[in-house]
Amino acid sequence: MTYLHFKALHIIFVVSWFAGLFYMPRLFVYHTEASERPDAERSVLFAQFAKMEKLLWNAIMTPACWLTLLFGAIMIYLNPAWLDQGWMQLKLAFVLGLLVYHFFTRKILLELQQEKFRFSSFQLRLFNEVATIFLFSIVFLVVLKNTVDWLYGVLGLVAFAIMIMTAVRMVKAARKK
Repeated sequence: MTYLHFKALHIIFVVSWFAGLFYMPRLFVYHTEASERPDAERSVLFAQFAKMEKLLWNAIMTPACWLTLLFGAIMIYLNPAWLDQGWMQLKLAFVLGLLVYHFFTRKILLELQQEKFRFSSFQLRLFNEVATIFLFSIVFLVVLKNTVDWLYGVLGLVAFAIMIMTAVRMVKAARKK
């Protein structure tokens, strides 16, 4: 296989991994909100969400995570000089952070399966945005190959996320009135 084959596979599995990282916290939101439903409805919803979360974790997120790391490692093996470049070092730091996020997602999954609701649905919505910040940071670093320019994109994203979450909170408050 050529370098470009490994790069294509890396990108495919990054997309798959992020699909899971975006969807899992949404399931957590719905799972948490189901705890407020009547008993009969809640038990059906809990069973369905637990099944969906387990399948997403085992069939998509975890394999995609490991394959992303494998093909990324192969590309670094083929181009070891990248490890001397600041943008790659920062990217790898973000990937490490993404792995922490991935495994923290697993911790929440296990808690929800035990019906422990440590986070509100609003907190889980905010948690869902963390993956987006990682995605923007990593993509800007890889495309621009610059450790400074990515900052503007990420700061813009954070400002946008704050505006969206503020709007969501305002709409939620208006509905309660």
